[in-house]
Amino acid sequence: MRLRSHSAETEGLSGRPAGGRRFNVRLPKIFGGQRRPSGQHADNTSTTDGHQSPHEEEPRKVNLTFEQMLEEQLFCEASQLLIKREERLFGEITEADALKRREEEADKLAADYRQLADLIVQALKLSLSPGEVSVEALTSAVKAINQEVVQDKQWKQRDRTQPAWRPSEWKKLHDDTLRSLVEQHMDNPSTPSAIEMEQSTILKDIHAMGRQLKEDLLLVVRTVKNCYPPEMNICNFYASLYHQNLSARLRKIAEFVLEDKDCTFLLRWVNEFYPEILQKPELAADIDGEALEKLLPKELLEPLEDQYLSKQEEELTTYIGRVLDEAKEKWSKGEEPTREDDCYASPLAYDIIQVVSGMVKSAERVVGDQHKAQSITCQLKDLMQSFKNFQNDIMKQSKANSGAFIKANLGCIKQFSDVLQQQSHLFPEDVRKTCLLILPDMKQSAHRYLLKPVHEALKPHYRKLGTNDWLNKPVFENLLAGIDQEVQDLQGSPDSCHQELIGQLHQEVTTEYVKRLLKGEIKLKDKKQQQEAYELMKDNAEHLCKLFDHLSSKEDWLKDVLTKIAEVLKLQDLPAIQMHIASLGTAFPDLSEKHVSALLKLKTNLSRADRKAVKATLSDTLRETSCVSARTFFSDVQVK
Repeated sequence: MRLRSHSAETEGLSGRPAGGRRFNVRLPKIFGGQRRPSGQHADNTSTTDGHQSPHEEEPRKVNLTFEQMLEEQLFCEASQLLIKREERLFGEITEADALKRREEEADKLAADYRQLADLIVQALKLSLSPGEVSVEALTSAVKAINQEVVQDKQWKQRDRTQPAWRPSEWKKLHDDTLRSLVEQHMDNPSTPSAIEMEQSTILKDIHAMGRQLKEDLLLVVRTVKNCYPPEMNICNFYASLYHQNLSARLRKIAEFVLEDKDCTFLLRWVNEFYPEILQKPELAADIDGEALEKLLPKELLEPLEDQYLSKQEEELTTYIGRVLDEAKEKWSKGEEPTREDDCYASPLAYDIIQVVSGMVKSAERVVGDQHKAQSITCQLKDLMQSFKNFQNDIMKQSKANSGAFIKANLGCIKQFSDVLQQQSHLFPEDVRKTCLLILPDMKQSAHRYLLKPVHEALKPHYRKLGTNDWLNKPVFENLLAGIDQEVQDLQGSPDSCHQELIGQLHQEVTTEYVKRLLKGEIKLKDKKQQQEAYELMKDNAEHLCKLFDHLSSKEDWLKDVLTKIAEVLKLQDLPAIQMHIASLGTAFPDLSEKHVSALLKLKTNLSRADRKAVKATLSDTLRETSCVSARTFFSDVQVK
């Protein structure tokens, strides 16, 4: 029943309460309008001098009848009045005429209780209708309910027959009424927007229910909460009602086989949109969202998640395959990669990384679990292997544009490596580890391919390093000039990748230098030749480091390798040689006895026993040396 507003002449209001009995009382609108203070009547007496007469300075207190209390929406006071009547009526009465009188009065009291209950129910039903119920009326109704709860408890403690209406169970009536109210609101949500009208029926229904839930809960925390005592925790009670109602409705939807779009939206509502509503600061201050369970149980969520994640994995795999196919087609047609700042660049890695990142982050929001979201990248291992196979084909066929593609690929390898190391949350650990094994191998293969022509051109200079011609200064100068000329063809990869490539060349040239030196063709017979060899080798180290520093190499540690070896050539005292070899072995634990033996054979004035003592010192040193953070160099220097 809706309560109508009253004009200056209050209209009579008739209606039928829940119990079926018609009543006719004069009631103002439950929401809106001012009502007189409890126990007072309006006084319209006029004065002649603008002041109240002495007897009017204090308002007259009058006792309102039950009907007047109902008319004034004084539900709490009405309840108190009925309880007093109940207490008087059910005292210790034994006379027959009193018992008969009590029976008659009990019928009237029961009817009054029903009438009061009906009006309280109507007030509760208007709780979520802004402008239709006053805060005072709803507050009074709640107080009346709590009074009846107390009276029910008192009757349970009494050892005599209680009235027929006890227990009244008005708290249950309150809860059931609000539950019915929530059901009604969710059955008839507010009008959808024009955009929502174009959506599927499922999307439209979920949107509408969610919007209604949000609007009603905001009304509860802003207004309704003020009508209840804190101990009733009304905000969380309403939240639980809406949660249960929405959960039941979404369960019915989830039981159907949903289209992918509807499946995704349903998951987003459960894991993203709904939690965001409860986390709004205005709601979170009064509603404990964490105490509420998931809107859907595990047995309904998991099939939806599997459907969504399978679709995302399929889309991601298809996209990456298409990007690779486009790169292959461009290479097959003989085209070159685009240039950015004079460097070859491929969009392959950037495009894939952006899509992977976006899809995994989106999947995490949809399913509400980072580990599950990562699963959509499980095919990345196979796709990375396809990328490696593509690079192998480029190098194997060695077309005119192959070099440009390999240089562009170095940029892609760097980008993939960075994202796998710095954004590990995007990938399952096994996928990440497998890809991080594939990429370094690809980089080394690319370096070998690009540096092979350089080493081929430098071979004539390398050959002279291992002979007595090495002692002639022009030999090394020609090598430096050859390096400076050949590296021009290495230009074209992104700066950081080019720097690594030049660093790799720097290390390989140094390795070739030491390998040729240790071949044993050079014989340094006395202290003078050994001193000259030391000075020459030290000078070579200086100039080689200077050249590669100019070419952007950051591997300046290679200078120390040559300098330390040169020091061995200069030293004459056995203890000094032993100490220096021990120092070299500590710096580079991959230094072997074979390397030391080859180096010491250059000094023909050193006896076999001396060489044996030096190698023994190295063995002792290596047993005590930790290789955890030490560099390696000599493992690439092959000696007989």
